[in-house]
Amino acid sequence: MTRSLLRKCPSCGSYTLKDGCPQCGGATLMPVPAKYSPGDRYGEYRRKLKRDSSG
Repeated sequence: MTRSLLRKCPSCGSYTLKDGCPQCGGATLMPVPAKYSPGDRYGEYRRKLKRDSSG
């Protein structure tokens, strides 16, 4: 059984369960961040990328 998660279109702001937005046709993204894990091997790189892109 496949679990479907709610997705959000960054262009128009609508929510859907599909990979493409039914209103504007744009790609959709997951609106929630990934779960925290103390054993996250890539957390350091993700935080560095976020710091570098916000500055």
